[in-house]
Amino acid sequence: MNKKIDLVFRTIGERTSDIALDLAIKQIQPNRVHLIENVRPFSAAVQKMLEIDYDCDFVVFMDADCLIMENMQPFLQRSNFPYVDCYVLDKFRGHIHQGVHITRVDVVQQMQKVKPPENDEKYVLRPESRLRSIALSGLKANKHFKTFRILHDYFQRYDHVYAKMALRELRSRTEENRRELDAAEQYWDRHIEDVDFQIAKLAIAQTRAAVPQDANPAEIDDYIVRLPEIAEQALSALNFPPQPEISPAEIDQQTKKIWSWQLVQVGGGTLEPPAEPRSPYKIFGLGLSRTGTKSLTSALHILGLKVIHYPEDETTLRELTEGHYQFSLLDHFDGITDITVSAFYPQLDQLFPGSKFILTVREKESWLTSLEKHWFNRPAFDENNPIENDIHLQIRRFLRSAVYGCYEFNRERMSYVYDLHYKNTLDYFANRPESLLVLNIGAGEGWNQLCPFLGLEPLDQPFPYIKKQSLLKSLLNAEAQVIDASVLV
Repeated sequence: MNKKIDLVFRTIGERTSDIALDLAIKQIQPNRVHLIENVRPFSAAVQKMLEIDYDCDFVVFMDADCLIMENMQPFLQRSNFPYVDCYVLDKFRGHIHQGVHITRVDVVQQMQKVKPPENDEKYVLRPESRLRSIALSGLKANKHFKTFRILHDYFQRYDHVYAKMALRELRSRTEENRRELDAAEQYWDRHIEDVDFQIAKLAIAQTRAAVPQDANPAEIDDYIVRLPEIAEQALSALNFPPQPEISPAEIDQQTKKIWSWQLVQVGGGTLEPPAEPRSPYKIFGLGLSRTGTKSLTSALHILGLKVIHYPEDETTLRELTEGHYQFSLLDHFDGITDITVSAFYPQLDQLFPGSKFILTVREKESWLTSLEKHWFNRPAFDENNPIENDIHLQIRRFLRSAVYGCYEFNRERMSYVYDLHYKNTLDYFANRPESLLVLNIGAGEGWNQLCPFLGLEPLDQPFPYIKKQSLLKSLLNAEAQVIDASVLV
């Protein structure tokens, strides 16, 4: 029996609205289409979509800035994932998950029960994501990721570009997100003749000046509500020529420049995007936990390399348990760091020839003390914490078994593992110094070692020393401060 699919199509008058809807109907083949038109701010549109009485198996929520270029029906019919975040090709940030969300109806129904949290910055900035996250947690379900041939944020109106990038600035006030946005701006600078990139830089600069870093959720929400007016005022003085109506022919012509292989039939004909990694090789951080793996990850982000630290998703867990070390995440990331990959470097070396491997190390007694503290509040089995992500615990148990051979901290065992991991890694790469870098961040090593190893010039700025996971995921005050090696992670 075919699954019933509903499409929720949200538009605020995007330049691509009509074409995006036609493509969505063709590629999704929905049973019902629900239009949410000109509802602002986005939190109001989210509430509107949750008022719908759905009679289906899955709901595809999408925005009118997305152009779906492939048939999604085969995946929709075989998938039973509670939620799939779709990877798209975004004009401003490359391959990201954005704009198209496949949500099982029980998750939607759970979202409908969630009361919008008050004074919650996460809800103000990402209302749909926040409600869905709460719903998934309540159902003890997890998100999944899938790549589709979808263009995002191409061919948009100038005022919409301004508003989107202003919102992107507000969403990038964590260190990791800020570094990613800075890397994107460097790309824009190299193509600054593109009016969209000029407007994006203007929006980010003006928003950064207008909304203080310590603004509260109410102040941020007020700015978001006023963004259409702010965008219109900012652009009125620039005298850009009016944009003509967008046509399928123009999309075909432009996408042939964006994409370069495998013809697919969409209207006339467009081309599938090639893989365009930021790095010509993959990068793997082989250091054990608490050896500076987060600091390394942050440094690689500064260099414009999109590397993920200790991924915790169901797909990665399944691939680990199946011994599938090609990792789907590597379709979108330049590499992985921490114990997700530290034990599997021989397989990764064979699967990804020419890769760069970085072994972060630390004075062993300091490492043992730090690891003991790290494990103290992180049991392998946590029956007293029912809301903790089950996938998180499964990955924790698997990797502790694979890397350390135990679930609980044992100083003698950990000391043995540290020495063996160091010796085996050096022995494996003994005749290939170009493939392995041993990096002691706690001893002051940083850019002068890392950059030449990657074929780059050393940076003239402090090396990022990160002491907490929260800092890796939520920082970016541009100047990192050197801290005592005892707090390195």
